[in-house]
Amino acid sequence: MNQNQLHIESIGQGPDLVILHGWGVNSAVFSPLKDALAEYRVHYVDLPGFGYSQAVEGGIQDWLAAIMQQVPDTAIWTGWSLGGLVATLAAIQYPERVSALCTIASSPCFMAREDWPGIPPEVLGQFASQLTQDLDKTVERFLAIQAMGSQTAKADIKQLRELVLARPQAHQGALAQGLDMLETVDLRAEIAAIKQPWLRVWGRLDGLVPRRVVNAMPQLEHSQDLLLLKASHAPFISHSAVFIEAYLLWLNTARLNTQANSTGLG
Repeated sequence: MNQNQLHIESIGQGPDLVILHGWGVNSAVFSPLKDALAEYRVHYVDLPGFGYSQAVEGGIQDWLAAIMQQVPDTAIWTGWSLGGLVATLAAIQYPERVSALCTIASSPCFMAREDWPGIPPEVLGQFASQLTQDLDKTVERFLAIQAMGSQTAKADIKQLRELVLARPQAHQGALAQGLDMLETVDLRAEIAAIKQPWLRVWGRLDGLVPRRVVNAMPQLEHSQDLLLLKASHAPFISHSAVFIEAYLLWLNTARLNTQANSTGLG
């Protein structure tokens, strides 16, 4: 595999922080966070086939393998939506490399099941069929759903769209891969094994990850949940100040825990 297959923008100095975006967009969506994260060495990853990254054949395991080749040996990982699913898998499979995990508006199982709240199968089916007809319209519709419920929905969609369009359009194959992951990947049985500090950020008005998921998640020794009452699927955009304050507080604690463990004090 080409070592430089993925585009990763590394900015700043300090502890390593890997950030993964969601479906249909690219890492430019995290622009609102850049100034706030100046004390970290942040690696903004364009997922395979999104933004400036080349596509990678296969499924979520292949995406993760490609990412692991290009990120630091040890880092705090953060993932939004689909990126949160990839980051969660990284924390499960590479506990020695993922020192702490933050998931934003992300579920271990995105599609609704008989015993699990999520996206109705017909909604994902519609997106999959529309992908072959009108790529732009499909992504645009998905952006609208992400902001749905937010008090600043119109502004959120505009900001998301402008940030996404700053980079090349996603590969159609990568969009299809991502939809397949949202439909089929189910990590519910594995997340109990996560021992790292884990911040789970939710928007109460999220139209893609229902708030009932929060109560369905296992309460682990080092996990904590932050529910933003007026936020939807992109809280770091709609409620950036509140999100950044809580995120930085958690990052600082996670960093101290990691340093203590590495020096044998933990």
